[in-house]
Amino acid sequence: MSPKVTKICCIGAGYVGGPTCAVIALKCPHITVTIVDLNQARIDAWNSPNFDLPIYEPGLEGVVRQARGRNLFFSTDVDKGIKEADLIFVSVNTPTKKSGVGAGFAADLNYVELATRRIAAVAESSKIVVEKSTVPCRTAESMRTILEANSKPGCHFDILSNPEFLAEGTAIEDLLKPDRVLIGSLQTAEGKAACAALSEVYGNWVPKDRILTVGLWSSELSKLAANAMLAQRISSINALSAICEATGANIDEVANAVGKDSRVGPKFLRASVGFGGSCFQKDILNLVYLSESLHLPEVAAYWRQVVDMNEYQKRRFAKRVVDTLFNTITGKRIAVLGFAFKADTGDTRESASISLIRDFVAEKAYVTVYDPKVTEEQIWLDLAEALSPTPLESIQKQVTIVHSALEACKKSEAVVIATEWKEFRDIAWQEVYDSMNKPAFVFDGRLLVDADALRKIGFSVTTIGRGERL
Repeated sequence: MSPKVTKICCIGAGYVGGPTCAVIALKCPHITVTIVDLNQARIDAWNSPNFDLPIYEPGLEGVVRQARGRNLFFSTDVDKGIKEADLIFVSVNTPTKKSGVGAGFAADLNYVELATRRIAAVAESSKIVVEKSTVPCRTAESMRTILEANSKPGCHFDILSNPEFLAEGTAIEDLLKPDRVLIGSLQTAEGKAACAALSEVYGNWVPKDRILTVGLWSSELSKLAANAMLAQRISSINALSAICEATGANIDEVANAVGKDSRVGPKFLRASVGFGGSCFQKDILNLVYLSESLHLPEVAAYWRQVVDMNEYQKRRFAKRVVDTLFNTITGKRIAVLGFAFKADTGDTRESASISLIRDFVAEKAYVTVYDPKVTEEQIWLDLAEALSPTPLESIQKQVTIVHSALEACKKSEAVVIATEWKEFRDIAWQEVYDSMNKPAFVFDGRLLVDADALRKIGFSVTTIGRGERL
């Protein structure tokens, strides 16, 4: 028989753990869900009386409002959460290593190991431990080794892999109506029983045929594979966008034609200044490192090219801005609209805007930035890291953060659309034009605006993936 889950603890109150376990609490009122994190400020935000949550995700506030205080709790008491739980999600950060073996490619599993050791040290009864973080293949084996070597007598741990397949901006909808829920386990009686217990939790709202149960290592690799293939499509269409600009073709028309092929489909074929976020680049680099570790250099080179193409697209777009502005942007003011890596999120990890602003600052331009959801503090943190070792005080002499798109565009030579926020489509463009230095340029890196309408106003418009008709 599978163990009964009545109490869940999630270690990590970030972009994955928070929304995932909030939805579990909403859909499973009979299960007590506690999300724990050592970051007091983050937990205070989750418990905010005004629901000023630490992350922005459409629909998340409504879920938290319904469940918080009923069966959903946020706490910094990690040990209490571990002790009381039947099932523990490990949902901590796994960034790409910055030093040591595998630097720049391998995942840094320090937080996963610390969480695992904490579980082993604190648990007083048997637990189901679930990998929720994106991890390299066979991480579960390392976790199992740590737990078995450090557990108390009578404590047994079953390890599951339950990767997330959320898209930021639609995470709540993805959780409420998932394409699939993937659960990996050891193919032992105990492993299958633990898998059945977690399946029962999801079964409260997810149709049975969408809950896929597989081997532990297949589950871990499936997450990396899914993100790598999605990123591959983006880099492929972005590579074609460069050809479109050189030949006079229209990337929208090409993507639509290709997407009509039932073998291909239309998703993730939208050209842009480049993909960002916490998953795509990190997971591909993970796959590169795994391939190299397995002595598969050709496989590693294949996946590395997806990331190289993404970086090329960012550099190419920044260069096109410079080339169009008469080959120099020194002393010129450029408005960058959007700092999040995509619309409907406040997440800035690997955002294309960071690379663009870094390049503009290097060219001695003045940059004005506006994003509707990203905080000033986060923008300065990201720019300080990207422009290191330049002191923040020096960066702030060239970069200004403002609180509206109109304010950002005022007295600028060029407007760069870097994030596809809907509000940028509906800006009062005539008012923007009137406030700008002339000639006024718009660079659409997200295929967002009506270029012909802007040209009628007087703008010179450059759209990614569209060249002049021959």
